[in-house]
Amino acid sequence: MTGSGLAEFLRSRRARITPSDVGLPAGRRRRTPGLRREEVAQLAFISTEYYTRLEQARGPNPSREVLAGLARALRLSDAERDHLHHLAGVLPARPPGPPRDVRPSLLDLVRRLPLAAATVNSAIYEVLAWNDLAAALMEDFSAASRRDRNLARRAFLGPWPDGRRLYGVSDVEEFASSVAVGLRGAMARYPDSPEVAGLVDELLGGSDEFVRLWEAGAVDAPRTLCKTFRHPLVGPVTVNCDVLDVADRDQHVVIYTADPGSPSEEALRLLSVVGTQRMDVSS
Repeated sequence: MTGSGLAEFLRSRRARITPSDVGLPAGRRRRTPGLRREEVAQLAFISTEYYTRLEQARGPNPSREVLAGLARALRLSDAERDHLHHLAGVLPARPPGPPRDVRPSLLDLVRRLPLAAATVNSAIYEVLAWNDLAAALMEDFSAASRRDRNLARRAFLGPWPDGRRLYGVSDVEEFASSVAVGLRGAMARYPDSPEVAGLVDELLGGSDEFVRLWEAGAVDAPRTLCKTFRHPLVGPVTVNCDVLDVADRDQHVVIYTADPGSPSEEALRLLSVVGTQRMDVSS
């Protein structure tokens, strides 16, 4: 039988959802805020009787499929969905692969950093979002395929324009070590993901360096707090590198900033103006 905690949680979440939130007409004679029980049941594709029993702590523990329907109907966040599963005594379903959707608030944050280059990277080092300065400092990611936006693949397999491995960063060996560690963790979190397994297999088959790092079996790697990009237009750009973990998405926001008043700050200002233009090539 379901517990009172699950029943209370369902009631509280039902009360905060308005009909307009889920595309239903408001109608008249709603004595209490939120959706009616029959509306939640309809959205979750279960019977009203069964849902009523859940809210009254009289029903059997719901299945994983029912919980998925309830989470969808009640517009639960990832944390709330996991909590719902725990209340029902069911382990949350493991995500099939690294999440790629970026929260709108993170997209807004990245765009609001005019003098910082910033990207949002997935658990397998795919660049999911970036601002204009990041594109000017590294590459125009909008012109690259999804495959070529993966920094792990770029670090080990290229391409390396002008002989600059991974945009000429000074810590490329350290980054390569961190990639092996990060992908090992991703394999453990997403054991059934063809994308993760495929990337690891591709790197193992195409890079002796990756084979060596992978076989070393390290599970921790130091992060570089300062690095230098060798840029073809403005020369060396030394930046501080800060990484913010986005735990609920298994993503990272990487922010590159230069010391105030430094030549690198001036270089970033210039890049913010010229963007991804190639001023060394005549039109």
